[in-house]
Amino acid sequence: MRRLLLLLLGLLLLHQGHCFEFVIDGEWEDDSQSDVEVPPGRHKRAVLTSEEQEDFEAIRGDDITVKSYKMESRITSRFAHTTVRSSVVNSASAAQSIGFNVQIPKRAFITNFTMNVNGIIFVGSVKEKTVARNLYAQARARGKAAGIVRANSQDMETFKTEVHVPPGSHIEFELHYQEMMTRRLGFYEHTLYLQPGRLVPQFQVDVYIYEPKGISTVESPNTLGSQFSDDIKVTSSKDKAHVVFKPSLQQQRKCENCSGSAVDGVFTVKYDVTRDGNAGELQVSDGHFVHFFAPSNMSPLPKNIVFVIDVSGSMWGVKMKQTVEAMQAILDDLTIDDHFSIVDFNHNVRCWNEELVHGSSIQVTDAKKYIQNIKPNGGTNINEALMRAVQMLVRASNQGMIDPRSVSMIILVSDGDPTVGEIKLSTIQKNVKRVMREEFSLFSLGIGFDVDYDFLERIALENRGMAQRIYANHDAAEQLRAFYSQVSSPLLRRIDIQFPEDAVSDVTQNRFDKYFSGSELVVAGKVLPSESDTLTSFTTAAAARLDITLETEADTAQLDVELSKQQHSFTGFARQMWAYITVKQLISERSLAPTAVKKRKITQQIMALAVEHQFVTPLTALLVESEDATERLLADSPRDPKHGCCSGMGGGPPSNGRTPVPIVYQRPPWVQVSTLAPPMQVEKGELEWSLPLPLPQSLPPRINIVDNDPHFIVHLPTSNMDVCFNIDSKPGHILNLVSDAGAGLVVNGQLIGSKKLHKNHLSTYFGLISVYYQPDGLSVTIGTDGISMTDGSNNHTFTWGATAEISQDGVRISIVKNSHVTVTVNNDIQVMVLLHRVWKKNPVGVDFLGIYIPNTNQYSPLVHGLIGQFSREPEVSVHDVHEGVDPLKKEATMEVKGNQLLVTRGWQKDYRRDKRRGSNIYCWFIHNSGKGFIDGHYTDYIVPNLHSFLQTP
Repeated sequence: MRRLLLLLLGLLLLHQGHCFEFVIDGEWEDDSQSDVEVPPGRHKRAVLTSEEQEDFEAIRGDDITVKSYKMESRITSRFAHTTVRSSVVNSASAAQSIGFNVQIPKRAFITNFTMNVNGIIFVGSVKEKTVARNLYAQARARGKAAGIVRANSQDMETFKTEVHVPPGSHIEFELHYQEMMTRRLGFYEHTLYLQPGRLVPQFQVDVYIYEPKGISTVESPNTLGSQFSDDIKVTSSKDKAHVVFKPSLQQQRKCENCSGSAVDGVFTVKYDVTRDGNAGELQVSDGHFVHFFAPSNMSPLPKNIVFVIDVSGSMWGVKMKQTVEAMQAILDDLTIDDHFSIVDFNHNVRCWNEELVHGSSIQVTDAKKYIQNIKPNGGTNINEALMRAVQMLVRASNQGMIDPRSVSMIILVSDGDPTVGEIKLSTIQKNVKRVMREEFSLFSLGIGFDVDYDFLERIALENRGMAQRIYANHDAAEQLRAFYSQVSSPLLRRIDIQFPEDAVSDVTQNRFDKYFSGSELVVAGKVLPSESDTLTSFTTAAAARLDITLETEADTAQLDVELSKQQHSFTGFARQMWAYITVKQLISERSLAPTAVKKRKITQQIMALAVEHQFVTPLTALLVESEDATERLLADSPRDPKHGCCSGMGGGPPSNGRTPVPIVYQRPPWVQVSTLAPPMQVEKGELEWSLPLPLPQSLPPRINIVDNDPHFIVHLPTSNMDVCFNIDSKPGHILNLVSDAGAGLVVNGQLIGSKKLHKNHLSTYFGLISVYYQPDGLSVTIGTDGISMTDGSNNHTFTWGATAEISQDGVRISIVKNSHVTVTVNNDIQVMVLLHRVWKKNPVGVDFLGIYIPNTNQYSPLVHGLIGQFSREPEVSVHDVHEGVDPLKKEATMEVKGNQLLVTRGWQKDYRRDKRRGSNIYCWFIHNSGKGFIDGHYTDYIVPNLHSFLQTP
């Protein structure tokens, strides 16, 4: 944990005969030792005792009047700027010290602190630590002392300072800090710690949220007590939300006549955003971009987990009890597709099972009994335990026991430093790094404060994982379970978010080892000047049995226009978020730097960015000066942060332990044109890890079409003729279009009806199209609200809101945003489905689909169906062309399949190039639902479900 978050050094101030001073409690950090490894046990850990926690007050003083205490957070696109203001008067008859204390999230950066003490205004600015110290030293001889900040909870740290002022003095405090919201388990959570310690006439908390794409849900669960259940107000619209907590003086009282405040606890706002699709959300503002990636509705990847549990003597009692309780629940979460084992260690290392086993109920039950019977004792041999765990994964991989697309991880739970075997931390770190494979990840959980958390964090980040401290109290089991929940459902591996060449620069980490359900990956960077008014991103990833390529784009000016209209938005969010992510990643990279030279280079980068963007980091300080620069305070931050980079549970930096130079690719050719090119071959089960696959070529100009309500257009290439007919069926009926038992392929469509009758006729349209490929058990279902893909065990859903490319075995799906989907099977068969949107308030029309199937599809001789039967082109002749009842439509006689049919010359529409007006295709129209032209009656083509093959005699 952090030893200090902020250190304020102050001075004696003389002004108008009044005297006030700042009180010191703390020590300087010696940067000269920053590049030297500190031996285990040498870290000082400043922790508030339980009594100090209970006695915490935001404003501290014996006889003071707190006139106001206000907290305001402005969250824009997941980035929060929080301001804490308080106005205090020393009502005592003597001089006294008045404290201003604020608990802030560990992941936040303080950006400013100002004070107005009896009219003397102190304004802060962030500077390199050495520069700030030198400036401070010029005034220090006139001063005495300052304040301290110490960590005292799981997620918060305390900014704490005191000012000694004469009676009647008026002080105004104002603190600013910024943080990026991290998505966990499907929500962003913003927390504010409220503990004024006294009644405040003007007490108010405001949280303003603006999310350009929309807010799907927002809530503020009441954790402050039942008496405030009606005092937290939440109002929201499509893209904005306001949460306010403004209890009156009477409402703040613990009881009707009490003078103590009942406001004591954490104020929480939870929300999530509206997502158009799995391609992510790309935002551009103020010359910077931020790409948010949080796909859902996908089947999880199987897991291979080795739990490595410390059972040394120090785990005796509550720690072990809580660990056992958590492991019982965690083991129950395993599925039959998962593999697992357990390694427990003290001075010796033992394995519940030497091999990974399936997560069956029998194995889980046996593992739970094993965990229950553990008796902690002895020393701590972390090195050998981790070596054994890695060997177990390597052996399972070499023997082909685990799915190559599964996620393999080691979860280490320990409460102490190594005492047996290899005890040098740097050697253990090197050993683990040497044996870990690229596809393995290590997650570290440190219980309590005796463990060297910095070490656990380093080995986790270096091996594509993350670390978390578990606080050894009554809810440690819940903390362990919550952590496991975050990593228990991996959806994607090897995620790569790319941008066009010469469009961006200074991109943050854009390759991630894995993505977990309910989290979010975030990439940011600078947008280079360009003539184009759009920025495009391309995301490739591997899911369960399939590879995906996703495309999204953003207008480079639109968001700034919208932000200027918002009263409570944070207009500089993109610029600050890019700097925030970059600094966090550099700090993480610095902790893993292999040489002192590399570390110094990274240090300079961090300091330059922190000064430019006004972040108080471990390497910068906040110099708070009076307006004439003669009176100075200094705010200093600790050397190493608690939580480094790794937003979105992305598995940490790449295997070399360093954030890579972002790889920026040239724009793939399929971005610039709507035509589709031949696909690349992908072997069955092979993991695709390259540039995005090109979209398939556009279909031929003459093609078989089923569109509108529904009009069939059959193209006969030998006769160079198009024949049309309608099918008048009922909503809910499923019509077979292609049924090829030889190829194992079926294409079916389900009809939907218009909203109401029009001219005494209920129009029908295709609302669902299914392409089912039996050899792989793979089904693609396309509806007006989205596209789903299932193989019986895995289900994935995509929306129309993003361009995407998905491939699994021999089936490829190409989605063009809000336009069409092309399904290609074994490069032999293509089906394109066109999306038609109607005005939502249209009193009659509904959204529907059109189907476009080329004659060049290579079916087997067994193919049939309303369209499939015409792959064997019948002989057709048309004669006796004459004027019809409608002078604009000629009539004729058609001879086909031994039938003579009266046909009418007319036209239907091909909507591929113009979905609004379409282009005319002239054809001979056959009446009575194609009777005589199709085999049998159209009712013969009604099938029971979307996967049904046509039953042929």
